[in-house]
Amino acid sequence: MTDKTPRLRAALDGIPTYRPGRPGAASAAGAVSYKLSSNENPYPPLPGVLESAVAAAGGFNRYPDMACAGLTAALAERFGVPVAHVATGTGSVGVAQQLLQATAGPGDEVVYAWRSFEAYPIITQVSGATSVRVPLTDAEEHDLDAMAAAVTERTRLVFVCNPNNPTGAAIRRAELERFLDRVPADVLVVLDEAYREFVRDEEVPDGIELYRDRPNVCVLRTFSKAYGLAGLRVGFAVAHEPVAAALRKTAVPFGVSQIAQDAAVASLGNEPALLERVAALVAERGRVAGELAAQGWTLPDSQANFVWLRLGERTADFAEAAEEAGVVVRPFAGEGARVTIGEVEANDRFLRVAAEFRKGR
Repeated sequence: MTDKTPRLRAALDGIPTYRPGRPGAASAAGAVSYKLSSNENPYPPLPGVLESAVAAAGGFNRYPDMACAGLTAALAERFGVPVAHVATGTGSVGVAQQLLQATAGPGDEVVYAWRSFEAYPIITQVSGATSVRVPLTDAEEHDLDAMAAAVTERTRLVFVCNPNNPTGAAIRRAELERFLDRVPADVLVVLDEAYREFVRDEEVPDGIELYRDRPNVCVLRTFSKAYGLAGLRVGFAVAHEPVAAALRKTAVPFGVSQIAQDAAVASLGNEPALLERVAALVAERGRVAGELAAQGWTLPDSQANFVWLRLGERTADFAEAAEEAGVVVRPFAGEGARVTIGEVEANDRFLRVAAEFRKGR
């Protein structure tokens, strides 16, 4: 026996831990508790998707198609891009980690807004690269001028979360195009569009249209949010061939299960039902945001499936009050709370908590 332990990479020291949204549980009063902490879709899988998943489950003694050929072909057709420009992974965050592995290491820098998606600092630090965090504006939006100024010769990748998680604010076309024009051609810009389906502002561009004539732009999408496949872990990137090929090299072999692949293909084939559900969630978002504004809250114009309350030092108190009322939200200590748009009853319960909290402030 020895008191020595295996030597691990110093880059892991002090790495932040990803905090998933807490699950719902019975409230203090014994009532059902709703989980509004993970931006999940409250609806079940789209029609036909569960059947596809069950059929695929009958063969899970076999490895899945490592190339995700069927899914890749379906995505290429759906978005009008070459098959060689599509790469898949275990959710958009899995693809994001592949991008870090392909572009950045010790001595390199990764630029992103803050606060933004909390996985960015984690996967950046794991890669050995250095995070360059650019504060959001007072309006909870990306400061693209400051982000462009933060790009140096050491910058290898820039994340742009649009709409931004957790604030919900989205970047419009003119300002995003100006930013892209300022970024050097050898720096990869990743447009993280996990919530793209919920965007209703016509001035917010579709990243796939921007990527077409910009070889340094990569677009991330996921089946976890609008499509309701969060538990199956399947995401994808659309990028020009050198980047997409690098993503295939850094992918975990057989990472996307056959169940996930088949469910994703079936989901793509049922767009009318998808659009109907997304429209219902967007309408609920509008109702919730309108009632919060009437209560006196000031919040960003969310283009995602959640709303953001800037609460500062009262964030923990609000989260506790919500949980006592049977609603689990996602607090960011000292900053604010992100609240997913869920079932109507869940949203109503959250609104009651917000109103009472606002009155008692």
